[in-house]
Amino acid sequence: MAWDEWERLKSQAAERQLTHMQLNQVEPGTGGSAAPDPASYGDLRVSQSDLAKIGDHAFKLYDRLWNEARGALSGSDKAASDLSGQGFALGAALQHVSTRWDEQLASLKDACAHIANHMQVTKKLHADDEHYIRRQMSSIDMLDAGFDERVGKPGKENPLYGPPSKKKDN
Repeated sequence: MAWDEWERLKSQAAERQLTHMQLNQVEPGTGGSAAPDPASYGDLRVSQSDLAKIGDHAFKLYDRLWNEARGALSGSDKAASDLSGQGFALGAALQHVSTRWDEQLASLKDACAHIANHMQVTKKLHADDEHYIRRQMSSIDMLDAGFDERVGKPGKENPLYGPPSKKKDN
């Protein structure tokens, strides 16, 4: 593909994106007063196995980058040194490419390590949050049931507290 053709395709793609712009708004005729139902969007759900898979894939990618992507560096560095020693300007250019490759590879490996570590932390935080929310909700339900008149009929003892006690009158 020629450079001119590439530039033409890029400009055509940019034009298509501009002509298809859509504004976020309420559809005409609804009055704009009705808020969307949150239940229609669903809940955000992430299982521990999903997070573990993401972390595992990031860790495996890190290992592959370490083992496979560094292989060309020693050969490139040696070739750059040989070419530079023979007076070729290509040697310095090849060394520059090799250095940039190593920098970008290190950046990518750091990102993979960050993702893998973050997934481990996220799993723990989500588990802790889930336990905290369950504890809070169960205590709220218990308090709510204890003060809610609808739990028992008016004048009757609240069944939440167990069977009625048998009091001895003096």
